[in-house]
Amino acid sequence: MIKPSEFIHPEDAAALRQLESIPGFPMLVKKIMAIGLEQLQYGMNMATSIRLSPTQLPKLYNHLPPICEKLGIEEPEFYLMMDPNPNAFTFGDTKIFIAVTSGLVEMMSDEELDAVLAHECGHIMCRHVLYHSIARYILSGVDALGVLGTLTTPIKWAVLYWYRKSELSCDRCASIVASPEVVASTMARLAGGPKSITAHLNMEEWAKQADKYDEIYNDGLWNKALQIYVIMEQSHPFSAVRVREILKWGKSAQYQRIMQAMTKALGSNECPNCHRSVSSDWGFCKYCGHKLK
Repeated sequence: MIKPSEFIHPEDAAALRQLESIPGFPMLVKKIMAIGLEQLQYGMNMATSIRLSPTQLPKLYNHLPPICEKLGIEEPEFYLMMDPNPNAFTFGDTKIFIAVTSGLVEMMSDEELDAVLAHECGHIMCRHVLYHSIARYILSGVDALGVLGTLTTPIKWAVLYWYRKSELSCDRCASIVASPEVVASTMARLAGGPKSITAHLNMEEWAKQADKYDEIYNDGLWNKALQIYVIMEQSHPFSAVRVREILKWGKSAQYQRIMQAMTKALGSNECPNCHRSVSSDWGFCKYCGHKLK
């Protein structure tokens, strides 16, 4: 099956190396999780969220197992949270789980929900989850156990910098399960609202906004400082940047090789035009529109 090394974003890999080069950092994070953060979140989840299963909201639960099987990972626990804000996250170390909010489920199509779950599974594949769990507590400002004070501000910024870069790798993982276009459409929902508003968004035009952002960023030292100040406390890259990155990667030889290998390994039918997996009952490829029959 596919390995993270085949799709991981180079900026993610570089940022992780820098983070783990901080003396004692990996051991410190492990210790912080062990003394209570994981147990705290796991207990809250069990008490307040709905754990999905084959007998508990199976229509929603059934999105996850095929994705885990395709990516070759052990299935994590899966929870639904009541929150109108669309969101999903993966948390834990010894007990890893994925949680999605009701707002996300309501906003996304089935394909988009698959892309979101594949993105979260990407964090598991790439072994991001331990550091992500710490980053979530940094971002929430909640430190009920008083342990995050052991992380100095520069280290917190380093964690968040890596966090942002790790999202780029997992967008790639989502593209392998769904497609770059579906990943881009999930970004459209999160940035602009439900499908009733954003269904006909011009993705290429939106991606060009990232080029304009780069011009602003590089327009002098002061503008660069302002943009760094804005992003340094964020957990995710800006949406236009993510869309540009994933659409560009979807046209790369690396992506095409991965999809061809996946198709061959799974014994699936393949679109002769875009080389993505297709169902035998499709008349046209839903990804590129190529006629199949």
